[in-house]
Amino acid sequence: MNTIFRKSMLSVAGLAFAGGVFAGPIAHVAAPSTDSRPVAVVQADKPDTSKLIPHGTQGDQSHITLNDEQTANVKAIIAATKKAGLPERAAVISIATSLQESKLENLGHLGDANDHDSLGLFQQRPSSGWGTPEQITDPEYSTTAFLKGLRQVDGWQDMPLTDAAQTVQVSAYPDAYAQWEQQAADLVGQYWNS
Repeated sequence: MNTIFRKSMLSVAGLAFAGGVFAGPIAHVAAPSTDSRPVAVVQADKPDTSKLIPHGTQGDQSHITLNDEQTANVKAIIAATKKAGLPERAAVISIATSLQESKLENLGHLGDANDHDSLGLFQQRPSSGWGTPEQITDPEYSTTAFLKGLRQVDGWQDMPLTDAAQTVQVSAYPDAYAQWEQQAADLVGQYWNS
């Protein structure tokens, strides 16, 4: 987007742009418009959708309503992704994976209901070398471990989400990750810059 167009769009939305940095609302108030046509509002702080879902979603999409704990886990995944220096797409893959594996709940030992010794947001297993139970149930640690695995997947940035997630997770249900891509992208769009 060229600078002149960006400045024009931001001024239409009532925002100032100074030296490449968003400067906040303009100090003066413009006279009310008598034009009743809708005005487009540009929100410069949201990640680009084409970066979040570069291939479009695959198949039917699922959605769940998140509680406070699940939302906190989304924010923890995003924070760990940023700390790892990875882009928004890595957060989308991570959140979609966690939605499939645990519905974004940090699962502890579930007894007989547990899949082997799987724990945490990503259902990682201590017996498979993911870390100790204490580490795996730490959202930052488990996300960092998942991202480390993702980084080892050649071309993960250009893969469909389900292929990238499956290569790291090695799930018995490899196509199940795809159903969470839209919600994961929406969550990254909502919380990446908050």
